[in-house]
Amino acid sequence: MDGSRNWIAPLGGAIALICATETAVAASGSSKSLDMRGTHAASRSIDRQDASNLRMAARILDIHNRERVRLRLRPLKWNVHLEREARAWAYRLSRNGRLQHADSKVRNRTGENLWMGTAGHWPVETMVGMFIEEKKHYRHAQFPDISKTGNWADVGHYTQVVWRKTEEVGCALVTAHGNDVLVCRYWPAGNVWGQKAF
Repeated sequence: MDGSRNWIAPLGGAIALICATETAVAASGSSKSLDMRGTHAASRSIDRQDASNLRMAARILDIHNRERVRLRLRPLKWNVHLEREARAWAYRLSRNGRLQHADSKVRNRTGENLWMGTAGHWPVETMVGMFIEEKKHYRHAQFPDISKTGNWADVGHYTQVVWRKTEEVGCALVTAHGNDVLVCRYWPAGNVWGQKAF
């Protein structure tokens, strides 16, 4: 049974978050990882393959890995194939103007976190930081009984970021129709029913 849920939470009318879960460890065909821990700096768009793309990817990877290192978890590596898949989905979402998960089969059963907000107003550190802020509701137990609120979706972004078995991430940020849309894909997927995040 697929544990995927669609969850949208408007925060001040400008932001929405959504996360996906899987019932089993995901697999993505051959994947080439790019370790970008040494890269720094800024740019608004990661929908181009250029130096600003690498800097944006490094910033996104860094915010993920700071939380993982804090918990003594292995840092994630950047996966350009996941980035490419995330970019295609981000374009689709930006055209539709709403957040919705890709079917788990379409996304090769990878994990997925989504974010949407007013274009140009949010640095990627804040976007990914909102996933991590969910830790205030996290309860260390087996999924889905992982939230102090009683609703696993209140911490689902966070647990995907810190899922121990997740090794790789690839994200894309697309701007259209007045919104920024961030899609992050994770391999193997986290939020596996009956398992602990870390």
